[in-house]
Amino acid sequence: MYAAQGINAYAQVSLESKLSGATPHQLISMLYEGAHNAILRAKIYSEQGNTARRGEMVSKAINIIDNGLRAALDHEKGKAIAADLEQLYEYMSRTLLQANLNNKPELFAHVDELLMRQAETWKEIAP
Repeated sequence: MYAAQGINAYAQVSLESKLSGATPHQLISMLYEGAHNAILRAKIYSEQGNTARRGEMVSKAINIIDNGLRAALDHEKGKAIAADLEQLYEYMSRTLLQANLNNKPELFAHVDELLMRQAETWKEIAP
């Protein structure tokens, strides 16, 4: 029990250290990674029949997409690109919700593929 608490505390400190020293570009990369991990876990839980944990991971992924990636869009500077990304993120969130409600693991894979393409593009434009 104490070992698990120690590991969790260490992980929290490690995450906080990464966040505090990250550039805005790196923060967006971390959001992509967090959403990716949540989607992968949702797919695994779906395949295992663990509906509750699948729902938690879908909620986490949607939260990252909506309150992280979508919220970070700058519609003043980005104009058309920001509008296109807004639509893509909205599609991803809606599809994840459908995947969860209808237990369709293939939709998790579809959204994850779209997300990873965006993440790769983001890495390529690193300053």
